[in-house]
Amino acid sequence: MYTYEANWSIPRARWAEMDKANASDQKVLEKALADGVLVAYGDDAYVIHEVDGATHDDWWSAMSMAGVLHVLDEIYKAGGAAAPVLASATKHWDNLYVSRYYNWRRGSWKGAYTHWASYPLKADAPRDAVDALAKGFIVPLLEKLLAEGAIVEYEIDVEAIHTDNPAVFAVAYIAPAAEGLDKVETAVHETLKTAPLVAPARDAIIDLAKHRDVLVRSTATYR
Repeated sequence: MYTYEANWSIPRARWAEMDKANASDQKVLEKALADGVLVAYGDDAYVIHEVDGATHDDWWSAMSMAGVLHVLDEIYKAGGAAAPVLASATKHWDNLYVSRYYNWRRGSWKGAYTHWASYPLKADAPRDAVDALAKGFIVPLLEKLLAEGAIVEYEIDVEAIHTDNPAVFAVAYIAPAAEGLDKVETAVHETLKTAPLVAPARDAIIDLAKHRDVLVRSTATYR
């Protein structure tokens, strides 16, 4: 699964205008979803703000890079990139991710929470480090939480177009309500407690000192 994400640093006085900018892209995104080009789309407002960091983003996902880029072309043709509020951005950057581990519930959510955590691999980590961690720990845990309804989507991302350190992967999940964030944290701690070999295996391949989190409020639709 490929995901395109556009990040924006918008002056606080113009945050309310982002809803209008997102609405202007809605027809293109809805049609692409209905046509099977996209599997998901959404937009986010940051809850935890960094100095000079992003305040908003919008994104969409497809099962091919071509699908993602086709929709980007349609957004440009429709004038979505020319919204006045976007011209006020003090910073803008894009990312294109690929996910080989993911799952979701079909539906739409507004006011959900997305937690995105990046993890740099150590220099001596094996080539299959992400696969091993995904299969042995992350995916079973998140699949259980998905089945319970604590989360409605998860994915493990790496950059498809490397604009940052290529030895970084990210784990993202969407909780439909804030309580889901607590359920994930509790499940992680319980798993580490009951499976004592997981933490040493994780620590052997991940540079936890460079781990970073992002928390945003999300509007998301999944097919």
